[in-house]
Parts: sequence; structure tokens; C-alpha cells
Amino acid sequence: MDAPFRAVPTPCTGVCTLDDRGRCHGCLRSADEIARWLQMDDAQRRHLMDVVLPAREGARA
Repeated sequence: MDAPFRAVPTPCTGVCTLDDRGRCHGCLRSADEIARWLQMDDAQRRHLMDVVLPAREGARA
């Protein structure tokens, strides 16, 4: 069974621990976002990468 090619790679950095808010210390995704990553289409992935995660990074600084 061949998996479809996805143009947006995972933001995973290999630092897979969750903070008090339930967000990954490495990639800033929530546990739900990590679990849904394989089901997301490229538009959803791009939105997460281009809008959601940068906003979280700015809030973390």
C-alpha cells in the first residue's frame, strides 16, 4: 500500500515531550495536532506551519 506524497514535511524536531499546556517542546504542536498530522491535507499542514506554529513561537519568546 503506497502512502500519498505530501509536500509539507512534519515539523517534528525529535524533542517529543509535552509542556503544561499539552504542547510539544520541540515542534509546539498539541497532542491532537500531532495525532492528526497524517490525516491533514497539505492546506491544513501549511496553515499549521505558516500561521499557528509561528504564533506560538512568538508567544513563547
